[in-house]
Amino acid sequence: MSGKPKLHYFNGRGRMEPIRWLLAAAGVEFEESYLEKKDDLTKLRKDGSLLFQQVPMVEIDGMKMVQTRAIANYIATKYNLYGKDLKERALIDMYVEGIFDLNELFIYYDIQPADKKEQHFANMMDKATNRYFPAFEKVLKDHGQDFLVGNQLSRADVHLLDTILTAEEFKPDILAKFPLLQSFKARISNIPTIKKYLQPGSQRKPPIRPEDIPKLRAIFH
Repeated sequence: MSGKPKLHYFNGRGRMEPIRWLLAAAGVEFEESYLEKKDDLTKLRKDGSLLFQQVPMVEIDGMKMVQTRAIANYIATKYNLYGKDLKERALIDMYVEGIFDLNELFIYYDIQPADKKEQHFANMMDKATNRYFPAFEKVLKDHGQDFLVGNQLSRADVHLLDTILTAEEFKPDILAKFPLLQSFKARISNIPTIKKYLQPGSQRKPPIRPEDIPKLRAIFH
């Protein structure tokens, strides 16, 4: 298990996408092994690859790592995306937890029953525009730097950009009232490694399609 990290998940965003984003931002090439059917997941479970019987799983540096946050923490630490000291790391953790809370709402939208989607969408947009994006607009204003923490790129910036772009897929003008987030988005998107990841043909995954949901249910349920 040496060489490129190998990511085990289905061919979609879900909880692996923040990990793909971090590796891409760090300029790290990675391989992917997709779960196509339930037997693929069963095999990983039976051979002891999944500590808690769940994916995402990433093979990296001789380890088979599970749990999205643990994997992301390791990658961020290894590739210097986790601040310069304990206080910066604490801020990064705090911001990332907020970002992940919002991102969870986006992930769960796709699997809502038809009669719940409208309500979930309204809640999602309300939380984005009245809780999370105002908070990050304030962070950028108070900090006065190009990045959320310190004066260099961190995983907080990477995860926030990912979440902003996802939010814009639901509502293209969602940043209309947030000028600092608009300029943040433009600035971080232009970092060479991230710019490359945003180009067509990269390993970034498209939004999940309604017709993909039954296939995913068959794998995981």
